[in-house]
Amino acid sequence: MSFKLVRTTHRHCVFTIPEELRQFFLDDRDLLNCLFSSVRSVVLEMFHKDNKSECFTPGMICVLHTFGRSLQWNPHIHCLVTEGGVGNNTVWRPKKHFNYTYLRNAFRTALLNEMEMKIGPSFKKTKAYIYKHCANGFYVYAKPNQCDPKQIAKYIGRYLGRPVISTKRIDSYKDGIVTYHYNRHEDDKLVVVKLPAIEFMKLISQHIPEKHFKQIRYYGIYARNREQDQKVFKAIPKEKHRFLLNKTKWRNSIAATFGYDPIQCPCCKETMTILEIKYAHHSYTLQELYERAWAKAG
Repeated sequence: MSFKLVRTTHRHCVFTIPEELRQFFLDDRDLLNCLFSSVRSVVLEMFHKDNKSECFTPGMICVLHTFGRSLQWNPHIHCLVTEGGVGNNTVWRPKKHFNYTYLRNAFRTALLNEMEMKIGPSFKKTKAYIYKHCANGFYVYAKPNQCDPKQIAKYIGRYLGRPVISTKRIDSYKDGIVTYHYNRHEDDKLVVVKLPAIEFMKLISQHIPEKHFKQIRYYGIYARNREQDQKVFKAIPKEKHRFLLNKTKWRNSIAATFGYDPIQCPCCKETMTILEIKYAHHSYTLQELYERAWAKAG
């Protein structure tokens, strides 16, 4: 993914929901798609409102988490948003101000409306209750931070590969009891939890995603759109153009999927030189590959 990133800072935003709604997403996991679509529509609309004729479009990378520090079911979206967007007639327009009030209220409205469409009339009572008790919208974290393109791939890889609980937080297992700890988000107070092993496993297993469910999604100029790719090409660092034009996508695919560059040395961070490629159980030197390519071109 780092080979497609626009050369600009990205804002880390977190979209959360109130506790009263969480069970709906556990009972019907298809509703998790509503979280993604609501975040997408709200952020895009925030950019579009800046200039309706230009209709600026940002790049968005959204990652779903279903757990918090306590391991309880707590679905929320981590979203990396470009601090700028592509317009209909403008190559790039920076954007540093994110309207928090708009994000909170618009996200609440968008999500509740989508949930009502999916669940039906039975959700109206809950919807009215949420509006009454969440008058200021849902909590959205979107404070400025310096997240440049070089950090994004590692950031995404870390969040995707992040386990529900680190082994460092599991203190002991004795007589069928698992003891673990976490620091409470509200006041950073240390909390120690003891659970029977079977209950601990239930707590962990509820966070296993459904088969084929995409926990990371790309929107705006980062969505797969050839026309949009051409428009944003000028905003991508020149030194990365060759990766976009490379016919072999394996390096890009590994970077996008696992969040690391497969030919970057993990020790010295230098880019390694390809000397030989194994293909169909035969090895070919680069010179042989070049000769084959030239022969086909001729």
